[in-house]
Amino acid sequence: MEAKNIENKLPIAREGIPFILIGIGLTCAFLILDLAALAIPFAVLTFFTIFFFRDPQRNLVNSEKAIFTPADGKIIAIEELASGDNRFKGTAIKLSIFMSLFNAHINRIPVGGRISQLTYHPGKFFPANFDKASAYNESNMVMLETNNREKIVLVQIAGLIARRIVCWVKAGDHVRAGQRFGLIRFGSRLEVYLPPDSTITVRKGEKVKAGKTIIGYLR
Repeated sequence: MEAKNIENKLPIAREGIPFILIGIGLTCAFLILDLAALAIPFAVLTFFTIFFFRDPQRNLVNSEKAIFTPADGKIIAIEELASGDNRFKGTAIKLSIFMSLFNAHINRIPVGGRISQLTYHPGKFFPANFDKASAYNESNMVMLETNNREKIVLVQIAGLIARRIVCWVKAGDHVRAGQRFGLIRFGSRLEVYLPPDSTITVRKGEKVKAGKTIIGYLR
């Protein structure tokens, strides 16, 4: 079964359309009432909402065993984890990506395979660039099994302002690299857990783009 609601043909995510329409409506209403002092801030906010929910097309150039970053943003941590971590249940390499308000927030599949498990965790809303956000914030875990039966775990983490995690895939869906699988609004964090023998090709502090930047290679 193919995952639904992934191939968006619009330049913005569908989840942003209600916010944009409300902003346009309020701006127009204030202009009609000759309340420019209110219309201008709402117009600015509407333009920012359009910018935030942008959904750029990405032409992925596939490469054998390549792992693409699932999110736009900045690599804020690369860690080697010992066996027994509660996300991966074994040794792993964890990459943490911070998405600021100015990044595109569409999340994409890093490598083709099948969604084997989804797990939602309620929690706090610490700033997403804080280390404790990984352990305590509201999150959604997406477990992906590659075509070679290797396991990759993606964790969408809400932040201080982000209070809504959106996930368009479900267990059993077959997905391909670069495919959209969700988004988080507004400002957030995404973590990737990879097999311990993966080769990592990015560095802490590096900026990456979903479905475009290769963060590593499977064995």
